[in-house]
Formats: sequence, C-alpha cells, structure tokens
Amino acid sequence: MRTIIPAAAMLLFATAPLAAQSATYRAAPSTRATAEVSLALTDTAAQRAAGKPALITINYGQPHLRGRTLLTGDLVPMGTVWRLGANEATLLTTDVDMMIGDKQVPKGRYIMSALPETSGWTLILQQETSGAPMVMAMNYDASKDFARIPLRASPLSDPVESLSIALVPATIPGVQRGVLHISWGTVHLNTDWEVR
Repeated sequence: MRTIIPAAAMLLFATAPLAAQSATYRAAPSTRATAEVSLALTDTAAQRAAGKPALITINYGQPHLRGRTLLTGDLVPMGTVWRLGANEATLLTTDVDMMIGDKQVPKGRYIMSALPETSGWTLILQQETSGAPMVMAMNYDASKDFARIPLRASPLSDPVESLSIALVPATIPGVQRGVLHISWGTVHLNTDWEVR
C-alpha cells in the first residue's frame, strides 16, 4: 500500500531544514588563524625518541578591515599598545629557545602585543603561565613585559584586508631561522627569528 503525501506537505518538509540552517549560523566578525613552523631539530631526548618535532606556533584572532582604516582612534591607535589581533590574546608558543629580533626568548608561551609609534613599531612579549587553552586579552600592564623587540616597518601599496602573521623559515642549511611577518592594511612589519 502506497502513502500519498500532499504536495504542500512535501514543500514544507523540503524547505524547513534550509530555513533552520540559515537562521542557525552566523559568521563571526573575526576569525582565528595559526602560523606554525615545524623544526627538524628536536629539543629533548624524549622528543627525539618519539620522533616529535619541535614547534613554534602563533595563534591569533584575525580581524578584518571591512572599510576601516588602521592607526585611527578606533582601530589600532598610534601610541597605544594593541593586542595584535582580535578577541583572545595572541599566543606565541615555542618548544625551543630562540632569538626574536635582538632578544633571547626561552621556550615557553608568550602573549604578543604591538605598540605603533611614529618612530616605529615594537613587538611586546609577556610570559603566559596559566596553561589555559584560550587566554583573554586583559588590560595591558607594562610591568609584565618580558621583551620589547623593534620591528622593521614598510608600507604596502595594496592593502591587506585581514591581519596576517607568518613565520617564514629560511631555506639555507645550518641554524634554523627565518622571518616573522605581520601585515594588515597598508602596514607590513617584520623581524628575524632564530633557533638557539
């Protein structure tokens, strides 16, 4: 025996999931992004035995311009410490001791901020020891600074819509090193990094 379903009921069944989906999902105004370098060099005998590579990772909230302009009163104002991202704190995690710019950075986890000034930009690192998977960006406290690292700045002719942070490794043999790049709007910043 066949059951006949009226056409109006079939239309209701076909459209209900689509309506529910469009009402359920909403894009967040900012996204999350990760920059990561996997190192052939491993840090400890246990890592070597397990074959686990050492990692340098930056996890950050990725804000988008959406018609706004950087270095204005409401978006990364000049002379004010900026959390270098959106929402949660930007976290640098390194399994190895390293140099960033001219500063020694022991393995561990650090909150990254930036200070834009007319004389140049500065990368600020503060140690993060809570171990929490997510760390909220708090009010900046200069007494907690671990390192302040000058950044090289250059203008971009084509604006970058979304904040982009990259750890680009060098391909030359020897000490593992590379360049940390930060780009957003018409601002491009960089500094060198090197494994110690």
